[in-house]
Amino acid sequence: MLKSNITRLVVMLFVLTLLASGCAKKPVEEQPAEPTQVEVTQEQQPAAVTEQAVTDTSAYDAAAAARTAERAAAKGLERIQFDFDQYVLTANAKSTLVSNAGLLRAAPAIKILIEGHCDERGSDEYNLALGEKRALATKDYLISLGVAADRMSVISYGEEMPIDSAHTKEAWAKNRRANFKVKR
Repeated sequence: MLKSNITRLVVMLFVLTLLASGCAKKPVEEQPAEPTQVEVTQEQQPAAVTEQAVTDTSAYDAAAAARTAERAAAKGLERIQFDFDQYVLTANAKSTLVSNAGLLRAAPAIKILIEGHCDERGSDEYNLALGEKRALATKDYLISLGVAADRMSVISYGEEMPIDSAHTKEAWAKNRRANFKVKR
């Protein structure tokens, strides 16, 4: 009888083991591991890799700084005005050109076009010549302030592109000018 009880006990344990193993838990889905940052000290990193990383960062920073300077220069260049029938720079024009030259020196990669303009009085030929003299006087002054000559070109539009098309002294004063365009 003892032997049959032991046999029953062994059989029940076997059955319980089978039942327990049949009711397994659902498998856990594995999540992709989060990327972790590992700090590598200077001593652990090969010298060539360290120098390359420094060079890449410097090149990126320099390029970003150059683009920022170019955008600032393009936005900050102010036009200058001239007196009637003159191409001599006024004190206000010179002051504006000093500011423009600073922007241009800060962005040495950009090139500009200096446009000479006139009011509607005078012949077409006369105004084209006067517009060119105004653009050249502007370029010469910028050169004297340290802007490289090969970064600047000039064009005269004479009276063809007025800012204000009214036939008044105020409109004519606005139209006697030199504008700056950044060349792309």
